[in-house]
Amino acid sequence: MDYYKALGVEKNASEEEIKKAYRKHAMKYHPDSKGGGDEKKFKEMTEAYEVLGDKQKRSQYDQFGSVRGGGPNFGGAGFGGFDFSGFENVHFDFGGGGLGDVFDAFFGGGGKRGRRKSGPAKGNDLEMIARVSFEEAIFGVTKEIEITRYETCDRCKGNGAEPGTPIVTCETCQGTGQQVRLQRTPFGQIQTSAVCPECEGSGRIPEKKCKACKGEGRVAKSSILKVKIPAGIEHEAVIRLNGKGEAGLNGGEYGDLFIHVSVGASKEFERVKNEIHTTQHIHLVQAVLGDEIEVKTVHGPTKLTIPAGTDSGKMFRLKGYGVPKVSSDEKGDHVVAIVVDVPKRLSRKEKEMYEQLAKEAGLKDIKPQNKTWFQ
Repeated sequence: MDYYKALGVEKNASEEEIKKAYRKHAMKYHPDSKGGGDEKKFKEMTEAYEVLGDKQKRSQYDQFGSVRGGGPNFGGAGFGGFDFSGFENVHFDFGGGGLGDVFDAFFGGGGKRGRRKSGPAKGNDLEMIARVSFEEAIFGVTKEIEITRYETCDRCKGNGAEPGTPIVTCETCQGTGQQVRLQRTPFGQIQTSAVCPECEGSGRIPEKKCKACKGEGRVAKSSILKVKIPAGIEHEAVIRLNGKGEAGLNGGEYGDLFIHVSVGASKEFERVKNEIHTTQHIHLVQAVLGDEIEVKTVHGPTKLTIPAGTDSGKMFRLKGYGVPKVSSDEKGDHVVAIVVDVPKRLSRKEKEMYEQLAKEAGLKDIKPQNKTWFQ
């Protein structure tokens, strides 16, 4: 491995440039970083910095391509199988300077972090699906949803202790909320700290656990929750109900509940955002002469005027007969697409009338056919 390439610096880079490059990579690849890190790359970066950040080791590396003499072979042996995975709070002790300074600066200093107690933790968020009909989504509805979640224990009021008994200092961690251990490595001692499994980081535990919740401070309950679905809500919309999730730990606040709305389809109407679209069939004579027809909308039947000479495919808009806009008095429109139906079968009298109409229209050379298109 080329240590200079690993850190992304030139061979003539200064000590400050090398340290700056390592800090950048350590923040990105550390296993405890927000993005999840990359343990393999983190080890490579650390190996490169331990060599290039030391004048003597860097000089040996520049001359021989590896660091020889006391200590591990940085040119190939790496960390000798040392595993960094699973560390929560890490503090490197190198007797001043080096990697210890970097980790103190960028990961909070393991020694100090190890003494920090864990406070109340917010409860988990929950997600559920609410299924509503096409009409319910348009006009709004209140749905009753059965939900099972952790709620604050009524017996101990969330502190996990049997009523009348005290909360005492955790003997396992002596009230620090952390368990600390030292591990020797080729680079010195590494101090790691993890949340105390007995008190879960709080530093205090009930002297006698609550009988109802077994010291957890919360219990699982099923209940019926009324959820108001607003008029005009769309399919796959999400409603957030603050504080309706699960109860937190150590007196922490409730999480939130997210309702995913699933809207059913309609056989008569098609919804496009806040518009309702339908198709209306009319007779050829109605299209030619014009007419007033009745159109069914989600708000009930209404009249629509068809002007004389209306073509098939003509679109008419009924203002305010569509879907209400959420949290508004405004409504969308109802769009009607006209389909002109040409008669497929004619009585003798109808045929004579159409032939007479053809003569009136000047269609002298028209040749009427006895068979229809379908025949």
